[in-house]
Amino acid sequence: MGKRVIPPDPEPMEVHDVALREALEERYLAYALSTIMHRALPDARDGMKPVHRRILYGMRLLRLDPGTPFKKSAKIVGDVMGSFHPHGDQSIYDALVRLAQDFASRYPLVDGQGNFGNIDGDNPAAYRYTEARMTEVARLLLDGIDEDAVEFRPNYDGQTREPVVLPGGFPNLLANGAQGIAVGMATSIPPHNAAELCEAALHLIEKPATKTRGLLKYVKGPDFPTGGVVVDDHASIAEAYNTGRGGFRVRARWEKEEGARGAWNIVVTEIPWLVQKSRLIERIAELLNEKKLLLVGDIRDESAEDVRIVIEPKSRNVDPEVLMETLFKQTELESRIPLNLNVLVKGRVPKVLGLAECLREWLDHLRDVLLRRAKFRRAQIEHRLEVLGGYLIAYLNLDKVIKIIRTEDEPKPVLIKAFKLTDLQADSILNMRLRNLRKLEEMEIRGEDKALRTELRGLKALVASEAEQWKKVGEQVRKVRDLFGPKTPLGKRRTQFADAPEHDLAAIEEALIEREPITVVVSDKGWVRTLKGHVEDLSTLAFKTDDSLGFSFFAESTSKLTLFATNGRFYTLDAQKLPGGRGHGDPIRMTIDLEGDANIVSMFVAKEGRKFLVASKDGQGFIVNEDDCVANTRKGKQVLNVTPPNEAAAITTVDGDTLAVLGTNHKMVIFGIDQVPEMARGRGVRLQKYSGGTLSDVTTFVAKEGITWKDSAGREQSLSWKDLAPWRGNRADAGRLAQGLPKSNKFGKTIT
Repeated sequence: MGKRVIPPDPEPMEVHDVALREALEERYLAYALSTIMHRALPDARDGMKPVHRRILYGMRLLRLDPGTPFKKSAKIVGDVMGSFHPHGDQSIYDALVRLAQDFASRYPLVDGQGNFGNIDGDNPAAYRYTEARMTEVARLLLDGIDEDAVEFRPNYDGQTREPVVLPGGFPNLLANGAQGIAVGMATSIPPHNAAELCEAALHLIEKPATKTRGLLKYVKGPDFPTGGVVVDDHASIAEAYNTGRGGFRVRARWEKEEGARGAWNIVVTEIPWLVQKSRLIERIAELLNEKKLLLVGDIRDESAEDVRIVIEPKSRNVDPEVLMETLFKQTELESRIPLNLNVLVKGRVPKVLGLAECLREWLDHLRDVLLRRAKFRRAQIEHRLEVLGGYLIAYLNLDKVIKIIRTEDEPKPVLIKAFKLTDLQADSILNMRLRNLRKLEEMEIRGEDKALRTELRGLKALVASEAEQWKKVGEQVRKVRDLFGPKTPLGKRRTQFADAPEHDLAAIEEALIEREPITVVVSDKGWVRTLKGHVEDLSTLAFKTDDSLGFSFFAESTSKLTLFATNGRFYTLDAQKLPGGRGHGDPIRMTIDLEGDANIVSMFVAKEGRKFLVASKDGQGFIVNEDDCVANTRKGKQVLNVTPPNEAAAITTVDGDTLAVLGTNHKMVIFGIDQVPEMARGRGVRLQKYSGGTLSDVTTFVAKEGITWKDSAGREQSLSWKDLAPWRGNRADAGRLAQGLPKSNKFGKTIT
């Protein structure tokens, strides 16, 4: 049996103490920079992220130019992953697929053959089944890359080189747009019309000082591959392009299609960008089943190659405009496409640019590419002229050159010395094949030399003159504009602009919800629910342990509700969003942002035109218009200012000329309502003075009719104006003991 060899103990690793915060900051910063620079944000010059740039360059190396035979996507993905992008085949293929989808990319960069997915959201076939090649747009982006047009850098393993940026002869950043989420920043650029961008760029070449607003007569707005209608006004569009941040409301394009006997249908022919058609139809069907689309009878998808969604109204008397407004409000038939022009400037600095700055970055890049290509071509010409000079000497002294080559062991130095040749010229003569001797004719050599020298003078003039450079850039931009002009199938604008029609919002709201009577029930602990119908008897309702009925009131499913809380805030709620009657309901705090120590003072159906008197425990209050109590957020609207431990205690409608204030000390004071000011917000004025109590309740009434209240048994009691003489006084009086009034210190008046 062999002897077991025990390996020596490994050398102990050297341990360094590093502060956790510093280590995390360093590593997270490295991750953030990697995400921003190499994944999420596009380069302002060619509008591409590294993965897209590597895909196109990989296809260039595979000679997949427009018109050439297709090659398997698996071959493309494998080459790109092996040479340039070692981040997984799926991420590369997903990017390749998106470049080929004509419903996702306004100007596809990849010409795909096979199943590359569809607008319904179906997945593409695996890359072993699909084939691809580049489009004419991709060719423009790569044009000149072999002429030292851009810088190259080593790839991830240093075995080959890849371009830092593409030559970018097409305004890809804005024409195709980009989406990306980095660390702490994001980008969202919708696609635009290339011809319009070129027109704006040409104007910018002629007048470099032009600002964004001066370019909007050329660039009207985004141009989505799926069409649609932008319903924003010109001012908001201009502001978005000027700041580089904003958004666009895009609606589906639809038309009313007449049928037999007065029947009609809505036909949707274009849907917003990036909306999956199948999911859109599913959502509308769900709303139909939930009875939330009261104007829609049915929906069906009749799409083939083009989008055709048919929506049947429930009745031919329905207004088609209102029907569509309800759909726009509840479905993705209207989408908001954000604009966030956050890009990498010069490939290094993330920055939010305006429209003019984006186009300027592209034009400056085109000029840099032009200069690099001109210098590359100049070096080629100078090299060729030197060679031609050697050929001409060889032609004029052909016999002597042949003799030297035949007789000398080292003919190169002899040729250089004999004819004063350069090293390059001597090598060119010696490397010439015998068959090329017949081509050495003086006229041909001198003709080529003359043509090259003419071209060289032009290149030198171009490099020396900025005006000539911009003239050449302008010619290049015009070619792109003509190639994708408005009369071409690819260049024709697809997205149109319109003003959103004005409609009765109340009619639309009612169309969204089925109007039916309900009863709102609120428990002592603040749990709320709704019961169908107007239910008078609530004695059978069950509540949680230690909870009971607080109050209830009648409403409708379309009602807006107002809640007044002890923190002095008013909250606005939708009745249709409250939980149904099954179970115990939900805490009201799930619907609004009610502070933890705040409770409900009152809750009622919102109406217009009423006035309330609100009061706090310390006896201060004022009159407020109900319109000033409407809250637009979950946080509510502060109306009565209170500082703990003081809190809001009472609210009542102003229904008379006299006010009665009742304290917890059972003292009451009555005075004219005209002594209380009307305010929109504040602490108010002193209503009643207390030495050993707080405010309990308030009510208003008409003096000549007297005051009424409900006793503990629910019976209505009253006192005439003459009977109330002992309690009449002025605002801020302490009042007198309220003999005969309810022991609960409550008038029992509810807001209806």
